[in-house]
Order: sequence, then C-alpha cells, then structure tokens
Amino acid sequence: MFRVFRSDWYQKKFDKLEKAEQERIVKFEQHLKEQPYNGKPLGYDFFREKKFDEKRLIFLVYETHKIVFLVTITDKKAQQTEIDMIKANLDVYKDSIKKLSEKI
Repeated sequence: MFRVFRSDWYQKKFDKLEKAEQERIVKFEQHLKEQPYNGKPLGYDFFREKKFDEKRLIFLVYETHKIVFLVTITDKKAQQTEIDMIKANLDVYKDSIKKLSEKI
C-alpha cells in the first residue's frame, strides 16, 4: 500500500476546484494507494498524469518509499510548461520525499 501526499502547489489548485471535481479527484487519490502506476507515463515510468475532463493531475511515484506525490493540477494549455518544470526539478522532489519519509 502506498501513501499519497499533496504538494502545496497541488493543494492550492485543488482548493479552487468545484466540489464535484474535488470528490472525483479524492476517489482517484484513494485508488492510487493500491494502484500507483495508474495514468499515463510522461517520459518516465514514475512520472505520470491522469486526465479528468479538461484537467490533468500530474504526480510522481516513489517505489522505494511507497509514496505517490501529487505535484500539480493543470489544463492542456499549461501542461507542457508544467511537465518541463517538474522534470527540471526531479532532484528537488526526490529530496523532499526522502525527508518526508524519514519523518513518518
């Protein structure tokens, strides 16, 4: 069983969504605990997205720590910019997850 964590950036975008969208996303987040590789890979097996209507949830899967880290929610227009930014900062996310897993 994996643990699922939200980035601050993800949480801010999540809070702005309508209640129905939030409920749908929460169900998906719960599903990730059992099937963390659900969704489409984005260049790496551990870097994935899940499409909901016009929105995309972008997340990272850390097998060694059994953690799914939800990075952002985006739309098609901003998708590539967000993906490029995340790829450029993979080491930063990895360090953050390592520290988080040590606290737990």
